[in-house]
This record gives sequence, structure tokens and C-alpha cells, in this order.
Amino acid sequence: MADGAPLPPAAQASTPRGEPLGGQRLATAQVLAFVTDAVSEAALREGLTDVADGFDCRRGGVSTAIQSMQKLPTPQVLIVDVSGEEQPLGALHNLSDVVEPDVIVLVIGEVDDIAFYRVVTRNLGAMEYLAKPLTRDLVNRFFSPVVRGHAPSNEGVFGGKLVTITGARGGVGASVIAANLAWHFGVSLRRHTVLLDTDLYRGTAALMLDVDPGPGLRTTLESPERIDTLLAERVALPAADRLHVLASQTDLSQDFVYAPGAAVTLINTLRRRYNAIIVDLPFTASPLPRELLAEAQQRVLVLNPTLPSVRDTLRLLALCKSINSAQRAVLVLNRAGMPGGLNRVQIEEALQVKVDVVIPDLPRQVNSATTLGEPAAASGAFRTGLLQLAHDVGLFRLPDGTVEEPKAKSGLFGWLRS
Repeated sequence: MADGAPLPPAAQASTPRGEPLGGQRLATAQVLAFVTDAVSEAALREGLTDVADGFDCRRGGVSTAIQSMQKLPTPQVLIVDVSGEEQPLGALHNLSDVVEPDVIVLVIGEVDDIAFYRVVTRNLGAMEYLAKPLTRDLVNRFFSPVVRGHAPSNEGVFGGKLVTITGARGGVGASVIAANLAWHFGVSLRRHTVLLDTDLYRGTAALMLDVDPGPGLRTTLESPERIDTLLAERVALPAADRLHVLASQTDLSQDFVYAPGAAVTLINTLRRRYNAIIVDLPFTASPLPRELLAEAQQRVLVLNPTLPSVRDTLRLLALCKSINSAQRAVLVLNRAGMPGGLNRVQIEEALQVKVDVVIPDLPRQVNSATTLGEPAAASGAFRTGLLQLAHDVGLFRLPDGTVEEPKAKSGLFGWLRS
């Protein structure tokens, strides 16, 4: 299609984000990908395993895609890699000349810049763009909805991202990981971060950051009509300059009466104030954890190498899938190598899925940090595992910064997808 040529009538129609794409084309999705490296190929395969029907991945970039698409029939979804291209935008324009107008194009590349993202997705009409390095969860979150037949949800690029950390059972170290992940985002990365500790009777995660829990969180969850930004700021206790903690330590003799829907109201309020919301979320059969799991952009499940932990992980995986079948939770194997524990191969065979992050058994380092109310992620093997987890949850996709937005024009791939 020549630049400036009129779009066909069907292509001029805009498809709202989050709505099914027009027609039945994606009813049985067929995906063709052109990528330049093995890491990106592996991420695409893992991220689209349960989504794509007829996934074909070939080595090469957008230039290879242009040559191939002159001979091959246009797939329903086309993934192209623009890495290494001197003029990636021009190459995408040339690609539009050799594919059918209604093909769904997803783009990956090396440029991690919001202006480039906007040009690719708004001006050129690609449905989505991801910057390398790719991870399974980034692919699953941003590409799989398109392959399933829905445009990407308009969740925004910065801020307000909710990550839940749930232990398969008590004692597996979920609170330690939640506290340290919040510390990493708030202190190391200097993102405005809040740690939400939903164990209202113990406040365990808060104590790990040397914060004394108060009654504020319990009050907000019992009386959601009182929740506003000012209240959230008053009850959030500072652990560092850009790290706050929302927690309570309720008297064991008192009953907690949760008001259904309060969690959603609270999270929506926190999203206006914080870039990252990390939730220490022990699972109980009550509305609070279910509502938070449903709201989360990413769910992390923590297990240790024991048979009961593996069994309960299977149950939690099934629960998370029932909430959002397109996105598998990130699995963290904590205390790997502990005496008498299962090995990784045994655990993955039992779960029938791969473990994403492995943290070795470090009782001296972790217990000492917990006792002193200090982060265990300052150094060593625990830090290595935590950095891998931070990468896998894919919380921040594009860098901060204000960039002038290019003027919008008609997209080349079928229609402008905004």
C-alpha cells in the first residue's frame, strides 16, 4: 500500500482496545514470527504456548519477513523483529506493501523509547511493540490477548502496576520475597512503591522492613467509603524515600469484617500514587485475596521443595488460570537445595510447567536480615534470584521520560489502532 493511499472502508474503522477484532479471522489463530535471536524465539514460544494454534517461528528480521511474505500467504498474526535495521520504520512501511491490509502485526526490537513505541503502534498501525530483552510474561501479557482475538488492554505504560506474591503454603518465604521485591523497586530502582501486607493480624512483611504496623489498613478495608488518596497517604508508613508500607497488626481477639469490593477501591486509589504495588497475599478462602488476584497485572507463586508445597502450587495455578487463562503466574522455587527437599527436575515434572526463578536455601543470610529488619536482597545469591524475579514480572516496560508525541495519521497495517 503506497504511503498516503486511501484505506479500504473496512480498514478505516477503528477497533476499540479490549474489544474483539472484527470478523472471524482469529477464531483459529495462525502466527508467523521472524526473530533474530534464540532468546526472543524462546520467549515467544513459551509466552504463546497455550494461545497460538499453528505457531511458526523463523530466524531473521523484518527484511527477511518482507522477502518471505512476497511468496507466502499472509498469516493471521505476524510478528517481526526490527533489531539491527538502520531504518526500522521504513522497513515496517515496506512490509505493509506485501501483506494483506487486515493482518495483525506485532513488533519487537531493540529501541526502548516511548516515542518509537507510539510511532509503531499509532502511526504505523502495528497492534503492539515490545523492546528486548523479551520474557515469557511480557509476551504473554501484551501479545497473547491479540492472538486470542482481542486488542491489547489500555492499561497504560507507567505506574499503577499490581503484583501479588502468594505462598503455596505457610513458611515458604513469600513474605520475605514480597518485602525484598518492594525494596528493590522502591530503593534500588527509585520507583514510587507501596508494599501492601494483607496479613492483618501479624504484619509480617512490614516488620521485615522495620515498619511498625498500625490500624490504618484494617480500617480502610472495613470502611471502603472512606478510602481516598489522602487517607491512603496517611495510612501508608514510610520505609524509605520512595517505599511505603500499608499494613496492620490487629489484636488477635478482634474480628476483621472485610467489606467486599474494598480491595478494588483501595488498589484504584493506590494506582494514582504509586508506580508499583507489591502485595504480600497469603491465600485464604475469603473475598480479599480473590479480588486482589483478579486485579493483579502479575501473580507470583512461591513454593519450597516439598511435596505439600508442590501440591498446593498446583491448586493455586488452577485458581489463577480460572481468573485469567491467558497469563500463567510466575513460579519461584525458594530454598532450593534444602536438606531432604525435592530437586528442580522432580518439581517441574510434578507441576508440568517450568520454574521461573530459583532461590537457594540461605537460612543464615535471610534469617539474619529478617531479624534486623533489613533487606536480604543487598547482595549474594538471594539478590541474584530477586533480580531475576524483578525482570520476569516485567513491571516497567518503557523508561521514564517525557517525549513529544508524533502527530497521528492513518496506520499502514489495515487501520489505525489507538
